[in-house]
Amino acid sequence: MDLFDFNENEEKAKPLAERMRASTFKDFVGQSHIVGEGSLLRRAISTDRLGSCIFWGPPGCGKTTLANIIAAQTNGEFVRLNAVSSGVADVKRAVDGAKNNLKMFGKRTYLLLDECHRFNKTQSDSLLPAIEQGTILFIGSTTENPYASMTPAIVSRCRVFQFLPLTEEEIKGALKRALLDRRKGLGAYNAEVEEEALCHLARAAAGDLRTAYNALELAVLTTPPAADGAIRVTLADAEQSIQRRALSYNGDLYYDILSAFCKSLRGSDSDAALYYAFRLIEGGCDPLLIFRRLIAHSAEDVGLSDPQALVVATSALTAFQHMGAPEGFLPLAEAIVYVCEAEKSNSVVTAMSAARAAARDRHDDDIPGYLRDSSYGGREMKRESAKYKYPHDYGGWVKQQYLPDSLKDETFYTPSDRGFEAAIRELRRRKREE
Repeated sequence: MDLFDFNENEEKAKPLAERMRASTFKDFVGQSHIVGEGSLLRRAISTDRLGSCIFWGPPGCGKTTLANIIAAQTNGEFVRLNAVSSGVADVKRAVDGAKNNLKMFGKRTYLLLDECHRFNKTQSDSLLPAIEQGTILFIGSTTENPYASMTPAIVSRCRVFQFLPLTEEEIKGALKRALLDRRKGLGAYNAEVEEEALCHLARAAAGDLRTAYNALELAVLTTPPAADGAIRVTLADAEQSIQRRALSYNGDLYYDILSAFCKSLRGSDSDAALYYAFRLIEGGCDPLLIFRRLIAHSAEDVGLSDPQALVVATSALTAFQHMGAPEGFLPLAEAIVYVCEAEKSNSVVTAMSAARAAARDRHDDDIPGYLRDSSYGGREMKRESAKYKYPHDYGGWVKQQYLPDSLKDETFYTPSDRGFEAAIRELRRRKREE
């Protein structure tokens, strides 16, 4: 066996998701909002003017694939590290190599850091000077919100691009191409996949193309050929390969049941909410979707009339993640009943919408001087800062203007007279009278 045969066999041994990984924009799946024709990111890549950036999104949506395309279409060197297994020494070697490439060959180095949210402060600090000086172009890839999980110094020097889960149609199209591709895909297997099976794989993958590819490959490789040599993958095969039952209702009914569940929560009918929740689960719906809606409604429809609703809902999710099914359905049912039976108030969502609208349409950055950061600005700023009234010096509250002048009379949050909000309403009334 010669070297070329070995490389070919090695390529065949790779999972379908790796073999089908796009190497050009033409084959890239999804994320048209950031890599569509004429987009900022695509123009930057095509002109080799891409700066340091962070790709943030769920698994299997194309973050690493896009980084590989960047590596293939630019003239720079490409170094890949994983934040889980790499330390300061690895970063130092990458930076030293980047300096040599820049000095000797005039080539810039792209550093792709997978799971970049796992970098601690020491590791991040070792990378920061190289990013600032342009020695390397940093491309971080993460499933976590970088604004909350990463060192602010790194994030502030990068442009953050948010990736979205792939749609069912995008995933289904990619699976069909894989079935026809004889070189990298499954075209040599003469496989026929029922439309229902393809739809189930696309839906059950929940936006993760890698999961869909793996399930399709498993289904094709484990389904015995028929008498005519064709491999026919049915819905039952697809269900087993992705370990999730197909929904026992069509798309319209699914959305109708989900809508009925949400409106039952809002309408305080725990019997109906429980029924619709378990109708969804028994029909093959991912329970995490129900938890997401439950948590959203605990803030949207209950809010501060009973702040414990959000605590109960998020605790139920944590319990489910630790326990799994079926035991985990117990805290789910408890949380559904709690959210249903709690006092209702939409004052939080109303306040949020009003504040967002004001921030968007009437933004005013003329912050009162005594609220500003006094660590800069000289004596004048310090004089203004001295006017600030520290609430604890006045028993915990003192009347003081916090909004800019143009918004000082605005009221975004108006508590209802129900549940805990009745106490907030009374407290606000007493403060106004002081």
